[in-house]
Amino acid sequence: MNLKALEHLLALADTGSFSRAAEQCCLTQSALSRSIQNLEQALGGQLLDRIGKRNELTPLGCEVVARARRILLEASELRRSAERLQGGGGSIRVGLGSGPGALLTTPLLCHAAEQHPDLRVSITRGPTELQLLQLRARQLDALVVDARRVAPAPDLQIDPLGDQPAGFVCRADHPLAGQPGVGLEQLLRYPVASTPLSDEVARLLVEQYGPTADPQLMVSLQGEEVDSLIAAVERSQAIYLGILAAVREGLAAGRLVELKLQPPLRVQARFAYITLQGRTQAPVLAWFRAFVARVLQAG
Repeated sequence: MNLKALEHLLALADTGSFSRAAEQCCLTQSALSRSIQNLEQALGGQLLDRIGKRNELTPLGCEVVARARRILLEASELRRSAERLQGGGGSIRVGLGSGPGALLTTPLLCHAAEQHPDLRVSITRGPTELQLLQLRARQLDALVVDARRVAPAPDLQIDPLGDQPAGFVCRADHPLAGQPGVGLEQLLRYPVASTPLSDEVARLLVEQYGPTADPQLMVSLQGEEVDSLIAAVERSQAIYLGILAAVREGLAAGRLVELKLQPPLRVQARFAYITLQGRTQAPVLAWFRAFVARVLQAG
C-alpha cells in the first residue's frame, strides 16, 4: 500500500467514475484499475462494488476513504514541515479583514518589494467567514481579521493583536464638522458608511446610544473595502464609522475630521492573528506576524 494508491481511491470516490478519476490522476483507466486492485489485495478486502456503470464504496471502502483523507493531509503537512526545516517556504498567503486590509495591504506590499524581493506575497481580501474556510482548506497560511467576527474553535490558534480606536469621521466641509458636540440624532440625518460589524459591536453601540445605533438601522453604506468607504465619504456628506487609523492620512491632510460625538464613542476595533492549530508555520510567517504587530502599534 502506498500514498499514490490512496490518492487514486480518493479520486475515484470523489468523481464516481474510473474515466474521470483516471483523467484527474493523469493515468490510463487500466493503470487506475490496477492501482485499486493492488490496494484491495494489500488490505485484504473489496473496496468497490462495481454495479453496471456505477461504482459504489463497500463498507470497507468507506472506512479506507475516511482514513485516507486524514493520512494524505498528514503526509502533506509532513512534506511542508520538511520544506520549512530545509529553508524553503519563500511565499506567504494571507487573508486580511476589512480594517486590517486598509492598514496593512500597502505597507506589506511595499516592505516586501523593498526588503524581501524574492518573497512571494499573496493577499486575499473578503468576508471573514469566507477567509476562515480558505484557511481551513489550507489555501491561506494566516489571517488578520476582526477578532469579534471569529468564534473560538479547537482548530484555530487565535492571538489577539490589541484594540484600535474607532470613531465617526466626515469631510472637513461637512455641516457637522467643527461642532463642539454632535448627537446621534443629528448624525443620522446623513448616510453612515461602515464595514460589516460584529454582533458584539452592535450590542455595545446600542448600549451606549440606544436602539437607533443598531448597525442594521444606522449603517446605510456597507462594504468590506474600507478604502472605498473612505473615498465615498470624501466625495459626499456620508459619515464614516470605523477605525481611525484607516483615515489618518485624510485627517493629517485636513480633508477629513473626526466628529465630537456626545457621549464620546467607547467602541474599539479588536484584531486577531489567526492560524491553524498544529500546522507547521513557515519561518517567513514569523516575520509577517512581527510586521503586523509593528504596523498596528504604529497606527
